[in-house]
Amino acid sequence: MVNLVHELIYQSANHSPDNDALSYQGKKKNYEMLASEIEQLATGFLNAELGRGERLAVYLEKRYETVITLFAACAAGGVFVPVNPLLKPEQVSYILKDCNVRILVTSTERFKLLTDILPSCHDLHTVIVVDDKENTPNSAGLNIIKWSEIFSIRTTFKPHRIIDGDMAAILYTSGSTGKPKGVVLSHRNIVAGAKSVTEFLRNQPHDRILSVLPLSFDYGLSQLTTAFHVGASIILMNYLFPRDIIRIIEQENITGLAAIPPLWIQLAQLNWKNVRTLRYITSSGGTMPRTTLDQLRKVLPRTQIFLMYGLTEAFRSTFLPPEEIERRPDSIGKAIPNTEILVLREDGSHCVPGEPGELVHRGTLVSMGYWNNVEKTSACFKPIASYQKGLTIPELAVWSGDTVRMDEEGFLYFIGRRDEMIKTSGYRVSPTEIEEVIYATEQVGEVIAIGIPHPVLGQAILVIATPRNGQKLEAEDLFRACKHNLPAFMLPSHIDIRENSLPRNPNGKIDRKLLFQEMQHLFIESQT
Repeated sequence: MVNLVHELIYQSANHSPDNDALSYQGKKKNYEMLASEIEQLATGFLNAELGRGERLAVYLEKRYETVITLFAACAAGGVFVPVNPLLKPEQVSYILKDCNVRILVTSTERFKLLTDILPSCHDLHTVIVVDDKENTPNSAGLNIIKWSEIFSIRTTFKPHRIIDGDMAAILYTSGSTGKPKGVVLSHRNIVAGAKSVTEFLRNQPHDRILSVLPLSFDYGLSQLTTAFHVGASIILMNYLFPRDIIRIIEQENITGLAAIPPLWIQLAQLNWKNVRTLRYITSSGGTMPRTTLDQLRKVLPRTQIFLMYGLTEAFRSTFLPPEEIERRPDSIGKAIPNTEILVLREDGSHCVPGEPGELVHRGTLVSMGYWNNVEKTSACFKPIASYQKGLTIPELAVWSGDTVRMDEEGFLYFIGRRDEMIKTSGYRVSPTEIEEVIYATEQVGEVIAIGIPHPVLGQAILVIATPRNGQKLEAEDLFRACKHNLPAFMLPSHIDIRENSLPRNPNGKIDRKLLFQEMQHLFIESQT
């Protein structure tokens, strides 16, 4: 029975040692090799004085060393912290200091980028570089170890004793406001998530899953754990262009692919005619536009589409079975296995069908809270005993901050994030509703609706859109579509047409915060 994160790999190594576990740039490792290298690397980490529960950060693109490091940190009894490789040195510095990282695994090139910030990371004592091409400059007085040296250690170190309730990982959310928060996951959280997702995706050892999402993103990490749980194969990819993804799907006979809506919007417009092996695709991290969903169903008629909802604080919450898409394409489905999803009012009472309320998640996937942030943890993670009759032991559930509604049959529908809802003329407006209307014109590649300060309305609705496939796009045409389909209070006050793709945050989502900062004075300045 698997209780700890690294045991997912050990179990598959025992059952199917010769199955391909990892593939990267045409090179493969089977489960037996992967398990052996994890054990050896864990020994190296212990030799480098990684203490029980101490944090080990990984600042690398997706590659063998990245994956092996994450699971070896757990095997040693430590806690892994995957740092998004797109982050800049100042952002990396914040994470290293915030969770008191002791060991950093990175490359020589990335280490050089961090030279100026590492001296301020006072808890950091060791840096392990994965490439041995040259000597790494060391101005911070750190212990620098080459990757080959880690694997040359032959001394046996006994791993720290840990149980499934102990910390396994800290994932930093990009956040819509302020500094990123470190979400603390236990071994139990991660293992339970792997079991739950493989149950409804029906993963099997013959699956070949393409990893295109960052491993610092819970959705991306989930692909590793679900694959390893059933002994399937993971193909790692750092793509430059969406068309590269389709090429690898064809070459590697991919059966499973996960992506977020902004990427699906791009992928849906490409040529899929030679894709034959794709058994399923999944989408999470935002609402899939109806037009994009229709395009994907058309170009992938034999592929099952799973629409999902999740939050880093609880990993994954809901999924819509593929057979329900025809009837309810706008739904995020029902709770995943071994999870309960509630729709509650502000006072904690249950909403009636059709009534908007906050999505609240309870079960084994609820994380341990935010690292080093008692205030935000207590605001988001609350006891739910008072709402469950007969429950005498308080249980923490996570309040998502997302507004949803539930229909008479128990299917959930996403309305909007609490911190993204637009408050204009006394009304609360979901940006998703506006974006859906504009996507339905089939004239835009990307679109986002945000609320920005207005001297009369409180907030005015700003729409930013890009043309689809180089087509000519006029703001007047989009406004007419909005006027035809939306009430007056939901009409955009301004539509901004841009030729280039909209900016992304490190997880690949459209960066609402950056666009808000850029445009927040639009209506204030126009009044002066």
